Amino acid sequence: MPRLTRRRFAQLGLGALAGLALPGVSACSRPSSDAVNSQLVHGATGGGLKDSLDPHFPVTIPDIARVRQLYESLYRFTPEYEIEPGLAEEITPNADGTQWTMRLRKGLLFHDGRPVRSTDVRASLARMLDPKDPAPFLAELAPLADLQSSRVLDDRTYRLALRQPYAILDQMFANYSVGIVPEDFDLAHPIGTGPFRFESFVPGQRSRFLRNEHYWGQRPAFDELVILDFSDDAAKVNALLAGQVQTIDNLPTYLAGAIEKQGAHALVSETGGWVPFTMRVDATQFSDVRVRTAMRLVADRQQMIDQALGGYGRVANDLYAPFDPAYLGDDLPQREQDIDRARSLLKAAGAEDLQVELVTSTAVGTGAVESANLFAQHARKAGVSVRVKKVDPSVFYGDQYLSWVFAQDFWNTRLYLPQVASCALPKSPYNETHFADERFVGLIRAAFREMDEDRRRTLLQDAQRIEYEEGGYLIWAFQNQVDAYGRFVTGVTPAREQPVSAYRFNTFSPVEGR
Repeated sequence: MPRLTRRRFAQLGLGALAGLALPGVSACSRPSSDAVNSQLVHGATGGGLKDSLDPHFPVTIPDIARVRQLYESLYRFTPEYEIEPGLAEEITPNADGTQWTMRLRKGLLFHDGRPVRSTDVRASLARMLDPKDPAPFLAELAPLADLQSSRVLDDRTYRLALRQPYAILDQMFANYSVGIVPEDFDLAHPIGTGPFRFESFVPGQRSRFLRNEHYWGQRPAFDELVILDFSDDAAKVNALLAGQVQTIDNLPTYLAGAIEKQGAHALVSETGGWVPFTMRVDATQFSDVRVRTAMRLVADRQQMIDQALGGYGRVANDLYAPFDPAYLGDDLPQREQDIDRARSLLKAAGAEDLQVELVTSTAVGTGAVESANLFAQHARKAGVSVRVKKVDPSVFYGDQYLSWVFAQDFWNTRLYLPQVASCALPKSPYNETHFADERFVGLIRAAFREMDEDRRRTLLQDAQRIEYEEGGYLIWAFQNQVDAYGRFVTGVTPAREQPVSAYRFNTFSPVEGR
C-alpha cells in the first residue's frame, strides 16, 4: 500500500485540524456534552443543488445516504448481501410469476404514528410504476404492471398483477430506492418508516434527521443525525480528524493508515461496487467494437488498483455483479494490458490517432480521478490521446450526465438482472453507454420471465458473454469500500452493499464515557 508522504499530507491540508467550522455543527475535537453525544454527524461525498429527498429518485452519494434514513423497502439486504424481509414478512409469486403477494409485518408505523397499510403499498407502487415517470430502478417493470387488476386483500396484504411473468420481483423490492411511503406522501414533508425522521434539508449542504421513536427495528442510539455534503476530500477528512463529523464515506485509500495514527479508524468492506469507464457505443469514437476492445486492453488494471485504490480492490473482467450466482467474469479470459494488440485493433478500425476527452469528478468516489489520470498514461502507450477533464460534482451529475461520450461513474453492489435493468437496456434510466444490442435484450427479457433458476442462469450467462465482447463498459476493478469513523462512535461494521455499514446509522452508538 502506498505510504502517505509528508508532502502529500501537506497538500491535502490534513495537518490543520483546528479552526475548521462547518455550518450547523459544533466545532470540537473532543465532544463531551450531552447535546453533542446525542448527535451523529456524517460526511457524505459529493452532492449539489439538485440533491433530493425523493425516495424513488436518488442519484448522488448524499442522496443515497439520506434516503436510507427516511424510507424502507419491502425486502432488504443483510451486510453479507443476502435478501431478507424488510417491511414485508414475505413476497410470494404464483406459479408463473404473473402475480406477487406482499404481506406486511404487524405493527408498522410511519414517522407520524400512522399505521402502514396495504393501501400505502398500493400508492407507493403506483408512484414507482407510473409509466410516464417510473422510478429508475423499476423502469423495466412499469410497463408490465397491471395496477387496475391488482388488489388490496386486507390491511396487511397486497397482490400485484403483471401482464407477463417477472421472475425476480423479490430482488427488485430489496433495493434501497423502492421505499414505501404513505398514500398522501408529500416530498415537501417527507414521511417514511425509516429509523430517522425528517427535520430539515438544504440541498448541496446539509440535512438533519431526528430519531424515529416508532421504528420497528433497532432504534437509533443517537437522538439526531446530520448529513453534510463534501465536494473536497481534504475538508471531509479534516472534519473527521477534528471531531466535527463522526463518520465519512469514501476515504481516500492512501489515508487509511494515516488516520489510524490520528485517532480515527478506517472501515474496509469487500463489495461488488465498481467505478467503470463508460464508452458510448453510439458515438463516433466508440461505435467500432474493436476500439472498445482496444481501450479495455490499454488498461493496466492492477496498477490502477494499487495506485488509485491504494490496493483496496480486486481485478475485474468487464462484467459486474460478482456476488450473483450466475456471474461469469471469473470463467472468461481475464483481460490484461496488451498494448501491441490494442494498437493492432485500433489500426484495423482506422483509429490509430484516436483522441478522446475523459470526464471525471470527485463525486464519482474514491479512486476515480486518480484512475482516470492513470488510464490516460496507459492509453498514450497505444497512441491514444486521452484528455482528462475534471468537473464539479453538480456538473458531472447535472444536465449532461448520461450524455458524456467517455466518462466514469459509480455503482454499488447489485445482483445481475437488477443492475441490467438500471444501466444496460435501451430504456434503462442510466444507460450511460447507450448499449442497445438486440440479442442481449432478447436474452434479458427471457430471463426476466423465466421462473426456473437453472434456465435463467443459462440466459444470464449468454447475455454476459455479449456484454463482455461488445459492451461499452471498461470495468477494471471491484472496490473494497474504504470509509472512516471517529473514536467516539461504535457499532460500525463492514457491509457489502454500500458505504459506512450500508448507511445503517441506527446500528451505531456513542462510545460510553466519551
